[in-house]
Amino acid sequence: MSNLIERLQRQDLVWQGSGLIGRQQHSKALTATGYTELDKHLQGGFPKVGVVDLHTELGIGELRLLLPSLMQQNGLTAVINPPARLNADALQRIGMDTSKLLEITPGCPQEALWAAEQCLKSGACNSVLIWHGALQVHQVKRLQLAAQTGEACLYLLRREHQGEGTLPVSLSLGLSPHIKGLNITVKKRKGGWAQSQFALDMSLHWPELTEQFHTQSKPVPDVARQYFAGR
Repeated sequence: MSNLIERLQRQDLVWQGSGLIGRQQHSKALTATGYTELDKHLQGGFPKVGVVDLHTELGIGELRLLLPSLMQQNGLTAVINPPARLNADALQRIGMDTSKLLEITPGCPQEALWAAEQCLKSGACNSVLIWHGALQVHQVKRLQLAAQTGEACLYLLRREHQGEGTLPVSLSLGLSPHIKGLNITVKKRKGGWAQSQFALDMSLHWPELTEQFHTQSKPVPDVARQYFAGR
């Protein structure tokens, strides 16, 4: 029995909730978000492999939340079905290597999911971002399997859908705008508990969030759209 448990742990199919070994294995499977406060709440950061479900409205800072982590990666980042074309100039100004960005604009939601699955299991992408609508359990399971095959992480960016039920994701976060960044609710986390809402101060990374808000009286969502150039 012990050999079976050890084999399952090596495949990241069982997480040991207590003990030093379990904590060490869990921390190795995470990557820092770039935000110390968020890393504390997630006990290390985003999963390196799996599916992260982000319930968010468009343009409230959701891309800013992911950028510090994405910029640490060596492999490709696939961006699928974004709400607008990425602004390469703005991304380059903050130090993003845009040669590692792969933007994909599919013709329909089914093609978007197919593209995400192929990118995940290719082994060439560290991360895949996809803007999508409601999903079914079997679709998420396919994406989880693809992520495990290619050792990659999928970030689902979408509005919350009532009555959808619990999906088999590695991490689920609810995002809403805050004057200094984002309000974040940890809805589900592999190997941990859900957490109530907390405010993430992003002004150190993005001082223009608060500067423009106070000097120009612009709402945070307008400021957060600068990394999209339009269709």
